[in-house]
Amino acid sequence: MRICSFLPSATEMVYALGAGEMVMAVSHECDSPVEAARKPIVSRARFDHTQLDSAAIDALVSQAIKSGESLYTIDRDVLRQANPDLILTQELCDVCAVTGNDLSQALHDLRLNPEIIALTPTNLQGIFDNIRTIGDAIGLRERAERLVAELTGRVQRVATVAQQATHRPRVFCLEWLDPPYASGHWVPELVELAGGVDALGRKGTDSTRIRWEEVVAYAPEILVLIPCGFDLPRALQEVRRLEGRPGWWSLPAVQHDRVYVTHGSAYFSRPGPRVVEGLEILAHLTHPELFPARYSEMIVRHVPQRPPKKEAA
Repeated sequence: MRICSFLPSATEMVYALGAGEMVMAVSHECDSPVEAARKPIVSRARFDHTQLDSAAIDALVSQAIKSGESLYTIDRDVLRQANPDLILTQELCDVCAVTGNDLSQALHDLRLNPEIIALTPTNLQGIFDNIRTIGDAIGLRERAERLVAELTGRVQRVATVAQQATHRPRVFCLEWLDPPYASGHWVPELVELAGGVDALGRKGTDSTRIRWEEVVAYAPEILVLIPCGFDLPRALQEVRRLEGRPGWWSLPAVQHDRVYVTHGSAYFSRPGPRVVEGLEILAHLTHPELFPARYSEMIVRHVPQRPPKKEAA
């Protein structure tokens, strides 16, 4: 079996099933495990976002989607050499991977006819079902069932312990910083399982732009920054922008020193096996009295409170 993966979460699933040797090519964002990052790159972003802030990236992406322009390019030479029997992609978000039209055209032009599996999970169960789907496709159903059983067991352990909590704090998972986006799909579900409440999240559906005034009115007790597509260093570059927003210093999460920046791309944005680790991270951030720390400073960074300096009299 020769696999070409356009989706980081799918790549992680294949490796978690012990079938990394089947992967012939991956997208430029497939960076985990490290072996995947050494594979030939079959798709890349059309623009370099590393030098752009959140607002500039949002404006560029919005314009591209409005004009019908693809955000990614397919390296047809790599795709031809990969000669895949199976392609793993998605139909969940045009911002996350190549579109179906671009892929179909490339395959037509190259006269390739692989099986295509498009993954569209919107919750934890959907993620686990995707693992089974890939397991079936590559002849590793039993391994898939064992992996799902292990992940489900970890989820259940968190949920069981979280039930002991006497308080379910207001949590807000900020999926994009400028403009602010409330989280969607599986993230609000993770918050619930971890013993919190994210009333601004959109469980089971797309994340959405939200007015900052709504965040202030919600008054989150815990604020977790999970910017989609950002690793921790990249997210930390922009977190100080929030300090200038009206009402920032009045947020309970800020006043009580419970603001955290995470490696959102790895543990929250990608619907793969590591979302369960994301759940365990959230559980500790929400109820540290019940859950020991399960992360390093390279995954989550506490943001110390920095109140504005008082003007001299």
